[in-house]
Amino acid sequence: MQNTLMQMTLATPEVQSVPSIASSAMFVELSISTWTGRKLDKRATKETTQANGADDRAGSFHKKLLGDCAELDALHKFAGNVRTFHYHSTMPWSDMGMRLLPTSAYMDYHNEITRLEQEFHKLTNDFLTAYQWAQGEAQLKLGNLFSTDDYPLADVLAGKFKFRYAYQIIPDAGDFRLNIGQDAAQYLQSQYQQHYTQQLTNAMNDVWQRTYDSLRHMSEKLDYPDKEDKATRKIFRDSLVDNVKDMMGLLIKFNITNDVKMDNMRVALEDAMYGVSPEALREDDDFRAETKRKVDAVLSNMKW
Repeated sequence: MQNTLMQMTLATPEVQSVPSIASSAMFVELSISTWTGRKLDKRATKETTQANGADDRAGSFHKKLLGDCAELDALHKFAGNVRTFHYHSTMPWSDMGMRLLPTSAYMDYHNEITRLEQEFHKLTNDFLTAYQWAQGEAQLKLGNLFSTDDYPLADVLAGKFKFRYAYQIIPDAGDFRLNIGQDAAQYLQSQYQQHYTQQLTNAMNDVWQRTYDSLRHMSEKLDYPDKEDKATRKIFRDSLVDNVKDMMGLLIKFNITNDVKMDNMRVALEDAMYGVSPEALREDDDFRAETKRKVDAVLSNMKW
């Protein structure tokens, strides 16, 4: 299925002017790094391509230096989950990594990110404790592919695991303090205002798109004939409902420009989801059909 933005134009909130969001949001940046535990083996790559009569650039052979190390796998999975939380809890802003965090969501975000940071350090310590043993196990599994040069010393390895986050205030679009000529300052201020407006529009549109995607997914999962055998109906998880209700909360926290259209959407969504539960949708055909009708009505208001 093609991306929904390619299929239609969403009637997203428009940022007509340059509203100041300095008091309603802040920048937050998250950086997580881990040791991959993988390395390109040039010798094995060359031997493999030559043995198969292939060009040297036909492929490459990467070693899993610790094999299936549970502690390292847990760290990699955890880091991915933290990034998912970060992206879900914030709004896009800069290609350089800065994202918008509404001030109304700050405490929830900060409490969770600090908890995740502590868990990350615990998992890192668990891995470092198991490192020597895992290295010995890897030597047995890798055979002639094993090389001690591939394995960093413990203190060097510890430095490869980092968890950083930082908050930064948002400069007001009209606050341009540069000790340069007036004409240059006006030009740069105009350029920044254009960039500021575009980035803010992108951030608000991201919230709109997330809402649309969750509703479209629900509509699709609830779309089956009333008289169809229940055993053959589309199966959905409880998260189908949870994700939509979660977006209702985000529409409040992420409405940093006090956009009327977004607030109206929240009200319509709350009405559509009133009393909705996974159990009710599975057991009550009439309620399921009515819920789908309401969800589809909300979706139709999100399109041009």
